Amino acid sequence: MSPTAPFTWPVRVYWEDTDAGGVVYHASYLRFLERARSEWLRAQGVDQSAFREATGLAFMVRAMELDFLRPALLDDELSVTVAVKAWRSASILFDQAIGRADGTELVRAQVRVACVDLNRMRPTPIPADLIPGLAP
Repeated sequence: MSPTAPFTWPVRVYWEDTDAGGVVYHASYLRFLERARSEWLRAQGVDQSAFREATGLAFMVRAMELDFLRPALLDDELSVTVAVKAWRSASILFDQAIGRADGTELVRAQVRVACVDLNRMRPTPIPADLIPGLAP
């Protein structure tokens, strides 16, 4: 899969994702976005556990902006999209969205993840060969 092609990950809303009224709790959207970014990395051939063990590096959320447009509800089938907006030497900016299967957009997000040296807890350059076809 091309790292620049839009990526979509399906999500179903369960009781654990909702409040007492069956409306998705705002923090659940963060989990949906995280899962889609992790699956995007996996689709690029990146095993995050192996990457961490081999390099001592990991990706951490640096900044996030969310726009909640409409609520998701219990049992909704959702699609979470991931697209690379910008790639810098030590971070990636993602455009993400969550929508219903019928195309209704529910959440828009911009998420910047930083590559971090776990021993020093400092940003560090993303290895140039990590994702072929994608570079700063």
